[in-house]
Amino acid sequence: MTDKPIAEYAVIGDCHGAALVARDGSIDWACLQRFDADPLFCRLLNGAAGGMLETRPVSDFESTRRYLGESNVLQTTFSTASGRIRLTDFLPVGRRPGSGVHDYTRLTAPGWIVRIVQGIEGEVEVRARYAPTADFGRRACTLTAFDGGIAVDRGGALLSEIGWRIGADGGTAAFAVRAGDVVHIVVTADNRVTAVPSRRDIKRLFNVTGAFWTEWMAYNRYDGPAHTIVRRSALVLKLLTYAPSGAIAAAVTSSLPEVPGGESNFDYRYCWIRDGAFLLYALSVLGYSGEADGFRKFLVRACRASNYDLQIMYGLDAETELEERELDGVRGYLDSRPVRRGNGAYGQHQLDVFGEALEWALQYHILVRPLDAEMRGMVRAVAHHVATVWRQPDHGIWELRGNQRHYTVGRVMAWVALDRAIRILGADEALARERDVIRDTILRESISRDGVLMVAPDEDAVDASLLLVGLFGFPCPDGVFARTVDAIQRELGAGEYIRRFAPAPGEPPQGAFLACSFWMVSALLLVDRHAEAEALFDRLVSRASELGLYAEEIDPASHLFLGNTPQALTHLALIEAAVNLQLYAEGGGARLAGGPADRARRVVGATGGLRALWEAFVRSGHVGRIRSSAASMMPGWCPSMPVDGPA
Repeated sequence: MTDKPIAEYAVIGDCHGAALVARDGSIDWACLQRFDADPLFCRLLNGAAGGMLETRPVSDFESTRRYLGESNVLQTTFSTASGRIRLTDFLPVGRRPGSGVHDYTRLTAPGWIVRIVQGIEGEVEVRARYAPTADFGRRACTLTAFDGGIAVDRGGALLSEIGWRIGADGGTAAFAVRAGDVVHIVVTADNRVTAVPSRRDIKRLFNVTGAFWTEWMAYNRYDGPAHTIVRRSALVLKLLTYAPSGAIAAAVTSSLPEVPGGESNFDYRYCWIRDGAFLLYALSVLGYSGEADGFRKFLVRACRASNYDLQIMYGLDAETELEERELDGVRGYLDSRPVRRGNGAYGQHQLDVFGEALEWALQYHILVRPLDAEMRGMVRAVAHHVATVWRQPDHGIWELRGNQRHYTVGRVMAWVALDRAIRILGADEALARERDVIRDTILRESISRDGVLMVAPDEDAVDASLLLVGLFGFPCPDGVFARTVDAIQRELGAGEYIRRFAPAPGEPPQGAFLACSFWMVSALLLVDRHAEAEALFDRLVSRASELGLYAEEIDPASHLFLGNTPQALTHLALIEAAVNLQLYAEGGGARLAGGPADRARRVVGATGGLRALWEAFVRSGHVGRIRSSAASMMPGWCPSMPVDGPA
């Protein structure tokens, strides 16, 4: 079997778990109830042995796909010689009964995949296959047919009104779909429900889910460049938020390779503090605040769990240990091994995480509401910790698994941490003095003789993380950042793309890192190269999948996606680049001065409280949604997961 291109997969999700659906209607990856759960279907990484849910015409077909309006409900239409059918796939999700009028973070979701098969025209013979597995396809499941579906010995079931047979291929069904016919298939991850939901109940779930996504999108204030794909990126990011804790998953997949056939295959189903910080910026400039509150609670938990020595990543419930295991016997996408569960980089020391966390705190303080005493205490504790550890080497932003070094960006982000703490807490002589020492050290040790920022004092080279120096407002001498942008384009550019770093001698280059390519758009604006930035942005937007999704990386020659998908950081960087283009068009480089919090304030003014309503009215003449509707409220009979709202 040939693995399908990553760009061929659509994502559906419920802010708890997610599934990937291929163009042929096969669900090849599904982690229900939690993004980091054992995949129920794992053909993505282990071929046929990994399991899948298939529903397709028996005869030859062509397929087209779309998301239903501004939602994460997917529709796939199959056209055959004899007729047409449509699959509608979604993970039901809605607002929790009794939640507040603007609350789209306290959610109820049953942890199901719902598939609706509809006859559109003529008659189509359909074959369905249900083959769940466990442990990434390394263990088979025992299936038992019952009146209304199939039970799974390891938990879960398939519920459907059609008849199924159990065989060597799992559960199979064959049926004809005529115009007007409707067939339902519901996949669950546990045994709480054993009866087929009624057609009325499934229709209600469909309506609630559609209303949830549509209403949430109605709060979106964005009306700038690349309007459609920016709004799709917002939907991707909302899907990736883990509602029970407020975390954001970096991606819904594990171990999709950065180099086909290589070993750089990692589990991204966890929360990076960096992604959470960038998420606040991206959603804030679009007009959202609820997700910021959710991440605030998550960050407090993470700080407490780490005694303010922040890790770069945590589990979805702020777990501090993400033990990495290599899974023998799993083939891997494009035969790329090892396949991993867990991520050993959680134990790395990275200075950048502190700057990202306190930049996030400043954004929250400015846009949502002033930090309370607990949050100010956290800011103070983190800042004083940074003042004591910034002289230590770290692993760097790219999580390279080697020796620690004095990375320039790590030191820059330590400067950011102290600078933002002072802006939040007020004058602090000790922090200000240490901030200035960090700045002087960077300017003395990290600029080459050619006036270009270096990766580290002991390496006269560039990597793409140096683009963040300008984006976070570090005060470089005149011309240094512009020359650094030139050097990154020259040494790391690959067509319209930017690689993270140059490969070591004798090693093949990885794919280009899409987030870095969007960072380059913003960096070009900072050095007043607007036309070039706009052209680059347009080319990058054209490289999205047909459904507006991006993975982690892209092959510069073939333009095929590489790495885990959909990648939060890529979509975050896209939104940032689009908003920066909008700001530059309004007033040139001066509108981009400072860091993300400063730019966000210029875009939206505020996202929380009555001030947000006033700012929305002043800037756009309307305030978006005043209140949510009962249509997005999940009915009380719907089973929910044990914890379904931020603690």
